[in-house]
Amino acid sequence: MEEIIIASASPRRSELLKRVGVSFIVYPPDVDEKLDPGMKAEELVQSLSYKKAADVAGKLKGSGISGIIISADTVVVAGGKILGKPSDEDEAFNMLKSLQGRWHSVITGLTVIDSRSSRHVSGCEKTRVKFRKLSDDEITTYIKTGEPMDKAGSYGIQEKGALLVERIEGCYFNVVGLPLARLGLMLKEFGIDLL
Repeated sequence: MEEIIIASASPRRSELLKRVGVSFIVYPPDVDEKLDPGMKAEELVQSLSYKKAADVAGKLKGSGISGIIISADTVVVAGGKILGKPSDEDEAFNMLKSLQGRWHSVITGLTVIDSRSSRHVSGCEKTRVKFRKLSDDEITTYIKTGEPMDKAGSYGIQEKGALLVERIEGCYFNVVGLPLARLGLMLKEFGIDLL
């Protein structure tokens, strides 16, 4: 089987790959993840995921390491506004306040690149999530856990953030940050079958 390289420092993405039995190398990219307000969310996450994978592919050239590179980028979209990772606790509070009692979308862009041939495929997955109504005290208490600070939309559904979620429509793993079913189909295009 090809060497699989994940272009991500996310422990959540690594954990999901391990759960489905994938052996891989972690090689974090060095890419500016600044959100471009002129791009639609689907275009943005696919563009960022491609930049991450291409960055790692470029760094691997001449290193003796080659294989299939996987990268992902996740954003939350609410009321037409793209929400990335919060810069501080105040921004986390405002994001969570804007999400409470409402539906929002979690969109993850995925890219898979063969580092030898540079052949690549990109796609994205969208999941709808509804938060229950939250009090300001609940939001503040959740922020104090530290959990929101490195996550798009200021929450993690796989941890205490699960207590905020009332309903979900679509891929749960997409909300965690790596839509496994879609990734499995993309890897098949490179001759890798996870089943």
